[in-house]
Amino acid sequence: MAENSREIVLDLLLAIEREAVFSNQLIKAVLDKYDYLEGREKAFIKRLTEGTLERQIELDYYLDGISDVPVRRMKPLIRCLMRMSVYQLLYMDSVPDSAVCNEACKLAVKRKFAGLRGFVNGVLRNVARQKDRLSLPDPEENLPLYLSVKYSMPQWLVEFFLASYTAPAVEKLLEGLLTIHPVSVRFDGKLSEQSAGKLRRDMEQAGAVLQKSPYLPYSYLCRYADNLTTLPGFADGQWTVQDVSCALAIEAAGLAPGDFVVDACASPGGKTLLAAQRAKHVLARDVSEEKLERILENIERMGAENVETQVWDARITDEALVGRADVLLLDVPCSGLGIIGKKRDIKYHVSKQGMTELRALQREIVKNSVPYLKPGATLLYSTCTINPAENEEMVAYLTRELGLEPVPLQGRLPEVLLSGREAVRQCEKPDHFALTAAEADACIQLLPGFMESDGFFIACLRRPLSQKTVE
Repeated sequence: MAENSREIVLDLLLAIEREAVFSNQLIKAVLDKYDYLEGREKAFIKRLTEGTLERQIELDYYLDGISDVPVRRMKPLIRCLMRMSVYQLLYMDSVPDSAVCNEACKLAVKRKFAGLRGFVNGVLRNVARQKDRLSLPDPEENLPLYLSVKYSMPQWLVEFFLASYTAPAVEKLLEGLLTIHPVSVRFDGKLSEQSAGKLRRDMEQAGAVLQKSPYLPYSYLCRYADNLTTLPGFADGQWTVQDVSCALAIEAAGLAPGDFVVDACASPGGKTLLAAQRAKHVLARDVSEEKLERILENIERMGAENVETQVWDARITDEALVGRADVLLLDVPCSGLGIIGKKRDIKYHVSKQGMTELRALQREIVKNSVPYLKPGATLLYSTCTINPAENEEMVAYLTRELGLEPVPLQGRLPEVLLSGREAVRQCEKPDHFALTAAEADACIQLLPGFMESDGFFIACLRRPLSQKTVE
């Protein structure tokens, strides 16, 4: 692989470390910038950048065991160079060890660190010689540390998951979060069976590999080495990018053709567009014009004429909407622990304090949005995280403090998924989630490793017919 490709990765890693930007956004921008590169080179850049970020804790552990200089004390450029080089040595068998070491030394010299060439070369060649003998911490002595290094998850997050689930379940979850997650796509529900079959053949002929979701007939996992939007059917709205978990949330909402739906935190708009195919009218709102831009692009591409968009801060009750919604969608801002498999550096940005602040924001949004429900109307609450404080505790808040009724998910979601819910519950720590049987039946925590989806939470509730106002 060309030295230039490695230098692009090095600059990407430096930018992510210095600017604290999310990697998925920066990687996409860089690949767009270097769109002239061959597909093989772009795939190398993407895999090496993502893999280095994903395995950072493990890479640092091995480097600290070999290098005289701890990783945290290395110059930022050398630190990033060493991490990406060790990732190649351990996880990219197609790259010869000698090439990894030589190219790293060349980059060190090129970037004005000629004096550290010997250090770079010595440490990397030691890693190459020992790579089959590198050992993890002893799980018997320190299980959280072992899991942290093996699955490159901050130790405090490992301990956080262990507070909710058994150790074998947490290991299964961590393994699921590290598994490569192909993009999920949803075919337009207006396509006939024949048209959907032709679309799938056209996409596969263009080089995509599609695997049907076990949960929904119109959702597929899609592997494609280049820009997805160049595949047949995208430009004319025959399909869109949407994880199956988001589509399952709309299935759980039980929409009817005459429904008026309010999507209070709508960006990027996947639920809005699917809801528009099931309901009469959808009002999609978010806090800024910038957040609505992507929704508007997809509305036009997908031909969703029954969607209205508005800028609105969901923390503020709109008196003009009180008592009007048949269905209220609340996919609130969350800690994102369920999508670490796609946004690999979330785990390095999230904090206990940030999660606490998010919980307060979520409650504010929920409390000030619930009044939009008609008596008997449905609230679909969802997040893309794995955190009882943002999920199960919110269900308890909605039922016990805001007076909503739990709606069983039986019959609304596929049985194969609900059986997975029972498998997850067998792994929960006793009394940790503290829901009644009715509340538990109204929600589901999707877990990578247990389900073929992102980590996602769905809860369905209803405003009682007798409830005239929501305090």
